Amino acid sequence: MSAMPDASIADVNPAGIVDAILGFHKTAALKAAISLEVFTAIAAGDDTSERIAAKSGASERGVRILCDFLTAHGFMTKAGAHYRLTPSSQVFLDRRSPAYMGSVVDFLSAPEQLDLFLEDPVTYVRHGGSMGLANMAPDHPIWLKFAEAMIPFVVASAGGVAAEVASWPDRPRKVLDIAAGHGMFGIEVAKALPDAEITAVDWAAVLELARRNAERAGVASRYRTVAGSAFDVDWGSGYDLVMLPNFLHHFDIATCARLMQKVRASLAPGGRVLAVEFVPNEDRVSPPFPAAFALVMLATTPQGDAYTASGLSEIARAAGFSGVSVRPLAHSPASLVLFEP
Repeated sequence: MSAMPDASIADVNPAGIVDAILGFHKTAALKAAISLEVFTAIAAGDDTSERIAAKSGASERGVRILCDFLTAHGFMTKAGAHYRLTPSSQVFLDRRSPAYMGSVVDFLSAPEQLDLFLEDPVTYVRHGGSMGLANMAPDHPIWLKFAEAMIPFVVASAGGVAAEVASWPDRPRKVLDIAAGHGMFGIEVAKALPDAEITAVDWAAVLELARRNAERAGVASRYRTVAGSAFDVDWGSGYDLVMLPNFLHHFDIATCARLMQKVRASLAPGGRVLAVEFVPNEDRVSPPFPAAFALVMLATTPQGDAYTASGLSEIARAAGFSGVSVRPLAHSPASLVLFEP
């Protein structure tokens, strides 16, 4: 046996390695529990495997094993035959909760996503990105799935952006939302600023969903759409605010700079630009979520990345801005990135 590293034998444990290799077990368990509304049943008082099975139409044996697995991994507690939800499961996984986010499993663990990550990870690491366009192909259907599923994940970020914009002394009236997706960033700004008119850019199928969301929010009369690639379409000019929520990380620095030059040219005098990004510290290993997000871009895009503040500043300067300021958004792993004139 080789010599031990500078650690006692008590510090050597393969459990974390095995847990990471078996991470797909947790994915499968959560997908099943969300689909069968197990968390909602427990919250409603159907808290034994027999009662959950009767409520969900699943086998009692299957439900028992599933709930015991989820208990072992911290999503529930168990006393005798009775299961209880943890505070986080109660807030985010009970379908009756206003903060319910079970829908995100439909995008984050969609078959298309899992194939990109798991089928051949060695190749995208060796290549430095996906082979081919992966999720970046024009009109890729994954982005409709994203728009349908991910609203609960971004609602806090969208609200934070709207609150920031509403605090400005010169409130924007003409707003461009690039890669609008579900539309929630533009919609929240429209709700916060009754005089603001929003132009949303994205693929046509995605924009149909964004329009429906705008109608439900009561802002459809101030919400227009432009379908197509943000790099190619004519989205107009004279914007007081251009937003790029969760978009720049899909591209390399040179491509981002080219897009930001187009953004800068479309601003009205005094217009402002903001992005929403997962921004790791300069060490690139903290905080955990933004740091880990770089792997998502490695697997699913040809050249995307999670950019640090210095990387975002490089993009800004290459496009003619002086730099960026970055600050966290409350209740979100994302950060607000303001491009400085």
